[in-house]
Amino acid sequence: MDKIPMTRAGHAALESELKTLKSEERPAIIRAIAEAREHGDLSENAEYHSAKEKQSFIEGRIKELEGVIGLADVIDPTKLSGAVKFGATVTVVDEDTDEEKTWQIVGEYEASIEKGLLNVKSPIARALIGKEEGDSVEVRTPGGEKSYEILKIDYV
Repeated sequence: MDKIPMTRAGHAALESELKTLKSEERPAIIRAIAEAREHGDLSENAEYHSAKEKQSFIEGRIKELEGVIGLADVIDPTKLSGAVKFGATVTVVDEDTDEEKTWQIVGEYEASIEKGLLNVKSPIARALIGKEEGDSVEVRTPGGEKSYEILKIDYV
C-alpha cells in the first residue's frame, strides 16, 4: 500500500485520538454494555443496542486509525523550502475580491478547511503545488473559477 503523507501535528493528533479511544472510550462502552445486559431481555433493550452500535463505531475507528498511522509518512515542513509542496503554509490573495487567505497543505486525514488545513488532494492545493511566490494560479472550484496570487510561502 502507498504511504500516507502527514505532518507531525497531524500524526500526533491521530495518535492522541487513538489513545483516547483505547484507554477511555472502549472501557466506558464495555461498562455500558455490561450494565445494559443486567437489565434483562436484550431484544427490547434500547440501551444495549445503542451501546453495541457505539462499540461498533469505536472499534471501526480504532482499526481505521491504526491503519492510517501504520502507513503514515511523517513529513517535517521545517526541513523544506522553495516552491509550494506538501507541508507549506501558503498565503494567497483572491485576485477578484482582494481577500487574503492562508492555508497549510496537509494530508487528507488531518485536513480541516475551518482550521486552514488544506487537503493535498484538493483542487486548490493541486493548483498551488510547484508554484512560487508571485505566481498566479487558476482553480476550478465547485463555486466557479478562482484566481489566486501567491503572496508568501512558509515552512513552519
